[in-house]
Amino acid sequence: MDPLSNNSVIDSLRQTPTSSVPEDTSNQTLKQEDFFALLTQQLSYQDPTKPVENDQMISQMTSFTMADGITGLNDSFTDFAASMTSNQALQASSLVGQQVLVPSESINIQDGVSNGGSFEVPQSVQNLQVRIEDAAGQLIRTIDMGNVGSGKHRFSWDGKDNSGNPVAEGDYKISAQGNMGNKGTTFPVSTYSHVQSVSIGANGSGLTINTNTGSVKLADVEEIGEP
Repeated sequence: MDPLSNNSVIDSLRQTPTSSVPEDTSNQTLKQEDFFALLTQQLSYQDPTKPVENDQMISQMTSFTMADGITGLNDSFTDFAASMTSNQALQASSLVGQQVLVPSESINIQDGVSNGGSFEVPQSVQNLQVRIEDAAGQLIRTIDMGNVGSGKHRFSWDGKDNSGNPVAEGDYKISAQGNMGNKGTTFPVSTYSHVQSVSIGANGSGLTINTNTGSVKLADVEEIGEP
């Protein structure tokens, strides 16, 4: 007699095992030991006459191993990113009290001194002027740079208006304008600012340099030190 035709034998093989995977409500993450416990449970329930194919079992094990590996890799990258942010914050803190060159639409006068800044043009520009205005938009000083070639150019301001009189302390609007290809064009300006503090973004992402003329990203700092 074929033993597999014996219903009592088949029924005994299909009985629910006495052991089960314990439920851990404190941790909902499926770990590797949980997977193997579930796999053992699955094998105990399978029909002996129609067992799971080897390739299916290998596919399940491979999928879990890949998922488990990716999770571990993500955790490693998260720890690495946190470490990098901490190191950047520590390095950035050394900038407090120093002068940095950063993109800005304003320039500051303090104790009658302005540190100036720079601008960059993509090609030759004619009659370029650095224009400084007060908060009301009134032009108080024009710095003639003449004709300039492509690249970065520096300028300085002595803190005086066009009549040679010292201006009041505070922030002033600044821009660089000239003719490029017979067309009036305004170019971005960078000015020197005094670093007052460093801020770390939400969840430790991103560092911000807080200066006396505003806040900028650490990556936007073009130069460190006195002009």
